[in-house]
Amino acid sequence: MDTHAAYKSRWLPWVLLLPSFVILILFLYYPTIETFVLSLYQVAFLGLSKSFVGIENYKILFTDPEYLQIFKNTVIFAFFVVIFSMAVGLALSVLANQKVSGWRIYRLLLIWPYALSPAVAGVIFLFMFNPQSGIVNYLLTITLGIAPDWLTNPTLAMGLLVFVAVWKNVGYNVVFYIAGLQNLPGEVLEAALIDGATPWQRFWRVTFPLLSPMTFFLLIINTIYAFFEAFPFVDLLTKGGPSNATNILIFNIYRDGFEYYKTGMAAAQSVILFIAVVFLTILQFRVGEGRVHYGG
Repeated sequence: MDTHAAYKSRWLPWVLLLPSFVILILFLYYPTIETFVLSLYQVAFLGLSKSFVGIENYKILFTDPEYLQIFKNTVIFAFFVVIFSMAVGLALSVLANQKVSGWRIYRLLLIWPYALSPAVAGVIFLFMFNPQSGIVNYLLTITLGIAPDWLTNPTLAMGLLVFVAVWKNVGYNVVFYIAGLQNLPGEVLEAALIDGATPWQRFWRVTFPLLSPMTFFLLIINTIYAFFEAFPFVDLLTKGGPSNATNILIFNIYRDGFEYYKTGMAAAQSVILFIAVVFLTILQFRVGEGRVHYGG
C-alpha cells in the first residue's frame, strides 16, 4: 500500500504516534534505564546522596545466603504456580466445554476469580485461613479434629500462597483454553472417534497437541504472572514469613526499596528479576516453539 496515498503528509503518521511514544518513554523506557543505572549506586536514605559502586550491589546479593534463599523461594513458588494454574485451567476448560445444562453459569463461575483484584483475593483468603477464626480451620476442626497454623508453618504458608495465586489466575487460563477448544478442527476429532480412540487417547494424542500454541502462550504469561504479580498475596497473607520462608523477589524488592530505603540494592534486585524472566522466556521459546503445531 502506498503510504503517500493514505497520508497527505509524510509527518502525519509520526504525529499520530507521538502520544504513544511519549507515554512509552516516560513510563516504560526511562524508568527501566534509570533502574539499571541506579543499581550501580549506593543510595543514602531518601536519596539524599548516592555514590557509584559499580557491580558491588550485585556481588553482595549473590554472596548473601538470605538473598539466595529468597531466589530459591521464588523459583519454587513460580514453578508450582505455573504448573498447577495451567493444569487446573486445562482440566476445568475441558469440563466447561461440555454442552450440559447450565454450562454458561459454570463458565462464568470459573472465570469470576480472575475479575477480582489481587488485594481483594488476598483479604478473602486471609480471613478464610485465619488459624483462630477462619472458616477453613473451623471445618477441619469439626471434621478431622485438626486446626493447622497456616501462617506460621513454612511449608503450609508457601502452599497457601501457591493455592491463592493459582485460584486467582486459573480463570485466565480457562478463558483461553475454552477458546482454543472451541476452535479445534472438528473433522480431526471425528476421525479419531471413528478410529476407535478412547476419550483419554483423543485428548492426549489429538486435543492436547492441537492446543500447543495456546499452551505455549499461556506458559509465557503464567511465568510472568508468577514472578511479577504475586506481591499482594505475600504482603497481605505472610509478609514474607515465617523466617523468610515465603519471601519472594518481588516482595523483597518492595521491602528493600520502600521500607528499608536500600534503593540501590532494590534496583539491583529488579534488574536480576528482569533478566531472570527474560532468560526464562527466551528458554521457553527455544525449547517449546519446536513442539508447537500450528494448524489442524
